[in-house]
Amino acid sequence: MATTNDLKNGTVLNIDGQLWSVVEFQHVKPGKGPAFVRTKLKGVTSGKVVAKTFNAGVKVETANVDRRDMQYLYVDGTGYVFMDTSDYEQITVPEDVVGDAKNFLLEGAEVIVALHEALPLYIDLPASVVMEITYTEPGLQGDRSTGGTKPATIETGYQIQVPLFLEAGTKVKVDTRTGDYLGRVND
Repeated sequence: MATTNDLKNGTVLNIDGQLWSVVEFQHVKPGKGPAFVRTKLKGVTSGKVVAKTFNAGVKVETANVDRRDMQYLYVDGTGYVFMDTSDYEQITVPEDVVGDAKNFLLEGAEVIVALHEALPLYIDLPASVVMEITYTEPGLQGDRSTGGTKPATIETGYQIQVPLFLEAGTKVKVDTRTGDYLGRVND
């Protein structure tokens, strides 16, 4: 248990049996009336964002979320298998928990897996990853000017937009939050 005065960004609260992560919080002391805390909460499992106001000093139930560094190993019939890098314990994370992160997961990738009572909640990827383009249409002569993009398939099978001059086999940096091309990577 904690009070609303202890809230910080990233704190996970247990409200009515559901886990909510604090995205924003603001202590407000109006000229008239008692102080309160205005928060923006994101549902840990659903991703839904809601605004909620608490009276100042009210007790709120915090949830213990264990964030562990893990390495992605492989996909089996039941989900994605990750290994804890500290004790080599393996866990299987269901596909619906992995979500869109699967578009940027390569074997051996280091990620953070958040667990609550040994139940995987979500996966945090690095802000960007380096991927190799496996297929893209060849650029035509004269298409080397600024501007235009074309679709390209990366190692995981996900499709991104890249500049016209890039070819298959090129390593590129990709933003894991938006799926945007960030730049070419030289070996």
